Amino acid sequence: MASLSNHSQIQTFSSRPGGLTLAQSYQVTPLLRAAFEGRGEKITGRKIGFTNRQMWKAFGVDAPVWGYATNRTTHDLSDMQVMSLGGFSEPRIEPEIMFGLGTEPAPGMSDNALLDCIEWIALGYEIVQSIFPNWKFAAADTVAANGVHGALLIGKRHPVAARQADWKRELATFEATLYCDGKLMQSGGGSLVLDSPLLALRHFIELLASDKYNPPLRAGEVISTGTLTLAMPVKPDEQWTTTVAGIPLEEITIRFN
Repeated sequence: MASLSNHSQIQTFSSRPGGLTLAQSYQVTPLLRAAFEGRGEKITGRKIGFTNRQMWKAFGVDAPVWGYATNRTTHDLSDMQVMSLGGFSEPRIEPEIMFGLGTEPAPGMSDNALLDCIEWIALGYEIVQSIFPNWKFAAADTVAANGVHGALLIGKRHPVAARQADWKRELATFEATLYCDGKLMQSGGGSLVLDSPLLALRHFIELLASDKYNPPLRAGEVISTGTLTLAMPVKPDEQWTTTVAGIPLEEITIRFN
């Protein structure tokens, strides 16, 4: 927790004597939540990581991992058009689909029932960071570092109920492009996020159902579903823009200083 607070980097937990397994790391997560709340923060939701299956073998996982977002790390993008990178260790940017839960979801729900639980959809950014030098770590280290979460920047929220069937199709098929200062850096889309951000949410719900240490998702939580492209390093004085095609979500832009 000290490393997250003072932005210092440390040796990975998994490489220390005795190591740390992925199962053990989820016993750390309640301690992180207690520490956030102990310093006056409110849990606003959670971020999902490792939604790209191509990353699983490299990090020794067979499912996504997650971390908490708080009112200290969650912002409306309209209020955060310029953001300081001074509070992050080796920051990277990830364009993501974010869901706002209106009601509590449950394992085994149909896609339509799951969409009924989602009040709004937005395109936004997660800023991720690594308290481990050079982004070298195991999955267990990621969980113990709160899912490498840095900040959520949420774009315009769109209600789900009016066009539920369209959202379901579009989330699985839309395309996304990520630019830095007008230069194309990455291309991707919804299919890279466990085939759809909606399916990533479903997978996360099922993961939590078998977790005896951490609570299920609740109404009111914001869920960031995983990067639509590869995460990219960011530096001060850069402007990053994401555009999408095949889904009615607005272009989003953030500048760093």
